[in-house]
Amino acid sequence: MKGAYLGAFEELVLLAVQALDDHAYSASLQRVLERETRRAISLGAVHTVLERLGAKGLLTSMVSEPINERGGRRRRIYVATREGRAALKDINAVRERLATIRMAPRRG
Repeated sequence: MKGAYLGAFEELVLLAVQALDDHAYSASLQRVLERETRRAISLGAVHTVLERLGAKGLLTSMVSEPINERGGRRRRIYVATREGRAALKDINAVRERLATIRMAPRRG
């Protein structure tokens, strides 16, 4: 996998892709991310991260069949790869370990 480090926004986008399943296209990702983070997120930022995650091998995409509501246009649907799902599991495991760390009291 290229670039093992996953940034915070990259992680959010990858989580949203996984959550939306076959409805993970850029506009739906933007809406879900805005709703869940309660922040304005540009479609351009979503596209940039989708490209970056694809380059890292963490997601792939396919073009949908034509959609009536879009005047016959197609959507690009994104899917987390096996590596992408593994990266999310690894991040979650680190979060769980960090949440349970108890520092020894300082002596002094």
